Amino acid sequence: MTIRVGMVGAGQRASEVHAPALAACAETEFAGVWARSHGASAELAARYRARAFESYHDLLEECDAVALAVPPAAQAELGAHAAHARKAVLLEKPIAGDIAGAENLLMAVDRGGAVSQVALVWRHAPAIQRFLDAAERTWPVGGSGLAISGTQTDESSASPWRLERSVVLELGPDLVDLLEAALGRVVDVRAQGDPSGWFGLLLEHEGGRFSQASLYARAVIDPPRAEVEIYGPGGATSIDCVAAVGREAYEAMYRDFAGAVERGTPPPTDVRHGLHLQQVIEAAETDLIRSGPSTIAP
Repeated sequence: MTIRVGMVGAGQRASEVHAPALAACAETEFAGVWARSHGASAELAARYRARAFESYHDLLEECDAVALAVPPAAQAELGAHAAHARKAVLLEKPIAGDIAGAENLLMAVDRGGAVSQVALVWRHAPAIQRFLDAAERTWPVGGSGLAISGTQTDESSASPWRLERSVVLELGPDLVDLLEAALGRVVDVRAQGDPSGWFGLLLEHEGGRFSQASLYARAVIDPPRAEVEIYGPGGATSIDCVAAVGREAYEAMYRDFAGAVERGTPPPTDVRHGLHLQQVIEAAETDLIRSGPSTIAP
């Protein structure tokens, strides 16, 4: 069975990441593109000999699922519309602009009985799976993570939503998700740092495990860095996530999405998990605002 997937959005993320992976996936058919700018959607569709739709409704009529690559607030609205039409949804992270939007999206998915998956692409890389297997053998008790990029160094080219919120909203979902996959669900979070600068997280995981994560998006650095280490009485293991996650991981993500749609069963990284990650991130932002800076006397 070939799953017809429509592309929603025609920006950089859609054109450089999602569209090539969607087109390369043998289990999916590139059903077409819709974006608020018809010119942009027509240009992207032409690269893949796909159809550019003039209305979102028309795209939904011609596909089994949609892959959304739009700003979080728009994604919550468009994703809910697709779910109400009983279309499966592949969601970028964060899944919505705020918790209320994420909760509404979850309700729409549940009511429509739609399959959902969040684009946590690290999870689909073979090297990441081997890392998680190795992490389990350490009998893990704790870990650490790091994500450093330059995505906010040029404010003129950065997406407005990325500049409006803390760096943890941009870099946090993949990092927190991988720490969770190795150590268990996050049950508490503490934060320190600068919302627009260096952001530190202390995460408590179920089962009495702990991890720390550092995030920064204003480094003049290429390529970016993303690393995770896990420790336990059985040893330690680490992974360079940038080196581990290439284009093949995005293609694997689409294969896994197509499989979930065909089975009618959402994966563990579904919209409910996306809401949980957003709750962790917003709890961190709230903790930072509430606690504020502190000074240690000399």
